[in-house]
Amino acid sequence: MIHPTEARSATEPAPLMRPWWKEPMVWLVIGGPAIVVVAGVVTAVIAVRGADPVISTEAGSRFESQPAVQGRNHAATQGQQK
Repeated sequence: MIHPTEARSATEPAPLMRPWWKEPMVWLVIGGPAIVVVAGVVTAVIAVRGADPVISTEAGSRFESQPAVQGRNHAATQGQQK
């Protein structure tokens, strides 16, 4: 049995092998997950830097026992007394 590489004629050039980083399919396979990882890190940074402040629930807080309607009305009137 003749090996496939031996069956070529002497004048036919050998196929060129490209390095792995020059293959477009490799970048499609690596690029998708890489973009997701970068987006996840960016999202985590935004979440940590832009975290909302914690509202105090300790006794004596003016928001702790305030009914929802009263709080809503206070916010709508911006604290103005009638």
